Amino acid sequence: MKLVSLNIGLPREVTWQGKTVATGIFKEPISQRINLHFFNLDGDRQADLTVHGGRDKAVYAYPVEHYDYWRGELPDMDLPWGMFGENLTTTGLLEDTVNIGDRFRIGSAEIMVTQPRRPCYKLGIKFGRTDIVKRFQDSHLSGIYFSVVKEGEVGVGDGIELIHRDENNVTVADINRLYLRKNIDLELLHRAVEVKALAENLRNYFQQQIDKKSV
Repeated sequence: MKLVSLNIGLPREVTWQGKTVATGIFKEPISQRINLHFFNLDGDRQADLTVHGGRDKAVYAYPVEHYDYWRGELPDMDLPWGMFGENLTTTGLLEDTVNIGDRFRIGSAEIMVTQPRRPCYKLGIKFGRTDIVKRFQDSHLSGIYFSVVKEGEVGVGDGIELIHRDENNVTVADINRLYLRKNIDLELLHRAVEVKALAENLRNYFQQQIDKKSV
């Protein structure tokens, strides 16, 4: 597992469907090593902290492996690293093999898996097309959000080392299926709410689903 591209950007205002919108989705690759903090990377910020950023969404990773899929889906679009708004473009970190709660070392920092990405309309702004939001969600190629357990320095080419495997064995892909109701496995729902690293809003949502099924 490896960091292929490190991407940052500050919020900017853009015009979208006749309105002025602030967004931090425009990320550009950088070559220098920078510090990863508990809430973001140096030089990187989110525009709307009610839905982006925060401790559970400090850094977002998207796999190189998914770019091949999207190049097939969108053959006329240029898809440089960072196109999906990710901070970390990676190899080897895939949704069906990574557990919520898994911890990794990258450079001198340590990060922990908290949740998949759920796309909002700002992905449509980045791509210049509204259909990408549904297509992204339907693909289940969500990428992965991390919290930062230990601050440190990261840079392109760093290895990504698994240092702790969460024992609940609930993958990022499992969370995608549960949230999109592609899997109504009650046992999996119970395991999901036991994962301490899972973002609180998702845990609450899954607990509501369990309560409904128990009535």
